[in-house]
Amino acid sequence: MLRFKSLGSGSSGNATLVEATQGIHTTRLLIDCGLRLRDLEVRLQEAGTAMAELDAIFITHEHGDHIGCARSLLKRHPIPIWMSQGSWLAIRDPHWQALEPWIRIARDSTTLEIHNLQLTPFTVPHDAREPLQLRCSNGDRQLGVVTDLGHVTTHVVQALQNSHALVLETNHDPEMLERSNYPHFLKQRVGGDWGHLANEASADLLRRISHAQLTRVVAAHLSERNNTPELAQRCLSDALGCNPDDIEVATPNTGTPWFTV
Repeated sequence: MLRFKSLGSGSSGNATLVEATQGIHTTRLLIDCGLRLRDLEVRLQEAGTAMAELDAIFITHEHGDHIGCARSLLKRHPIPIWMSQGSWLAIRDPHWQALEPWIRIARDSTTLEIHNLQLTPFTVPHDAREPLQLRCSNGDRQLGVVTDLGHVTTHVVQALQNSHALVLETNHDPEMLERSNYPHFLKQRVGGDWGHLANEASADLLRRISHAQLTRVVAAHLSERNNTPELAQRCLSDALGCNPDDIEVATPNTGTPWFTV
């Protein structure tokens, strides 16, 4: 069985828990740990697990809302932590030196085996050193996680083909962003090719990878100022031809329930 749960998603912090169970063994992966350490601890407990039970952590990129408490977590619970070479170079400093033995380097399109889980990272266009998003599989079912990218590339489309479930960024509505009180440079950054996906761009990606076995789509990384759950749900449901209520929205404070892929 493959299942996942967002522990929180948004500019205030991101973390997604993925579990693959085969027989009596469950592999637990945390994708990003951008929450405060205490909040992450509480939300893992609410999800029925704990930091000490994690088998690995995967960091998509070095921005604070994704790497957040990684160093503090690693000090308490030595766990292999995967990231790209670029992300490691971006964060590497004397504070990380004692933790370097736990760092593992992930590479684009190179599948990693972590017990019952197979992870295939893929590069995305985002304003970080070497950002990677992720495809997770238990050998049968496929989960795609893509939460930070400025535009959709052919590589992203190929990486997400045949996904049975998808956590997909729907960051902003362009009109809301333009009307917002964000300074001009920030509007340009968020809405640019190396920023974040607008609702309709996310819907276009969904149309390119939609198939009959894609049964769960979660809208993620919504801007609290420049989007609404209703707008995101409407765009994605139009792309899938389903009811807006069929699209789950990952929130900053509670994430989502557990979903089986």
